[in-house]
Amino acid sequence: MNGTTVRLVINRLGVGALTLLAVSVVIFTITNLLPGDAAQALLGQESTPELLAALRAKFGLDQPAYVRYFHWLGGLLTGNPGIALANGLPVADLIGGRLPNSLMLAAATTAVSVPVALAIGITSAMYRGSLFDRTVSVATVWTVSVPEFLIATVAVLIFAVKLRWLSALSRTEDIATFGQFLRVYAMPVMTLCCVIVAQMARMTRAAVIDQLNSSYVEMARLKGVRPIRMVLAHALPNAVGPIANAVALSLAYLIGGVIIVESIFNYPGIASLMVDSVTMRDMPVVQACAMIFCAGYLVLLTLADMAAILSNPRLRK
Repeated sequence: MNGTTVRLVINRLGVGALTLLAVSVVIFTITNLLPGDAAQALLGQESTPELLAALRAKFGLDQPAYVRYFHWLGGLLTGNPGIALANGLPVADLIGGRLPNSLMLAAATTAVSVPVALAIGITSAMYRGSLFDRTVSVATVWTVSVPEFLIATVAVLIFAVKLRWLSALSRTEDIATFGQFLRVYAMPVMTLCCVIVAQMARMTRAAVIDQLNSSYVEMARLKGVRPIRMVLAHALPNAVGPIANAVALSLAYLIGGVIIVESIFNYPGIASLMVDSVTMRDMPVVQACAMIFCAGYLVLLTLADMAAILSNPRLRK
């Protein structure tokens, strides 16, 4: 990499760090604007002004907002996001028990969706205007239009209720063999893949078609280069940046889609932990989970931007 490429990469990393800092301010502000607090939720009808004041002082809720923000930010940077208000356990321990499950679900979805979507998008671009291309276009538009909770509900009705092939609940503690792994992850992964594959395939098709319309590909076509070689050797290397953005944006959908999927299938991930914590007004857990989701989203976009920078042939010299 030359100096220009290094500067662009460092600049993108710096922008990502500043964006994450701004996101932390937004998350802390919004969660503190929610009505009620954990002290009120824990005490319930037995609360008195004295007990509420004592419990808020114990949790540090009586301190100014900016003091609590810097204390919370320092804890995030040191790996100690605080103590859960609902049960008194460290937030890091609660998330540590759920995060591997969410990462496994994301990894399984990525391993299935990325190759399928790229194959569909590239093939559709190669044979644009054909029956296959038209069928893919209609199917992807239809799939993107269907919300994931409806796909999950239909999957439960078909595969769990009618056919009885799979369980309606995804319990990771039941996994002992590869077959059980497939049974547990089949419906959550299928639900997430439906929309992700459709989005990624459409954006990949658009990126490849944009390169196929360029002058250098037209020159290769005039020289008699075969279509497959023209796509693999000429169009794809220059479409790495747009395709990386398509993959990143599609996988970022996992940030929102996984919340609904984990709730429907009772999957023990950090999304379901976040939903339960919102109900309990357990703000330290909600804030930490929200930061993880936002950090994952920013990491994906940053990696896509870096891939676009590094794949730019004008920056290689």
